[in-house]
Amino acid sequence: MKKVFIVLCISAVITACGGGSKSGSADSTTAANETAKSAESNADTNANKTGTESATVSSEPGAKLIAASDCSTCHKVDVKLIGPAFKDIAAKYPATDANIDTLANKVIKGGKGNWGDIPMAGHPTLAVNDAKTIVKYILSLKK
Repeated sequence: MKKVFIVLCISAVITACGGGSKSGSADSTTAANETAKSAESNADTNANKTGTESATVSSEPGAKLIAASDCSTCHKVDVKLIGPAFKDIAAKYPATDANIDTLANKVIKGGKGNWGDIPMAGHPTLAVNDAKTIVKYILSLKK
């Protein structure tokens, strides 16, 4: 009885896996890839709409740079995610040249400790002027 059960289980697994047929396997792989792509685009759309800010991108150069980068993964305008909300950063730091320079360097090099234990990843490929533009935009978002 055990042997019959084992043979049936193995047969069911082989049948479920396509029975070794190359064409069935390719079709299921293609279908799985299409499903993953569609789920991936839905995830991006939902992640970008998290928070209470509008889904449209501001015409500000700093907002455009933020939208083109990975900042929105951890930050939103007025909602804390992994990192602080941009409005909380603006409330903490006055828009002085020294703060703009310091924060632009933190964006490029990364940092830890000012907002908790989770470190911010550095963005070493970001130009200093772009980082300053982003920081100026963030500091303009006073509550």
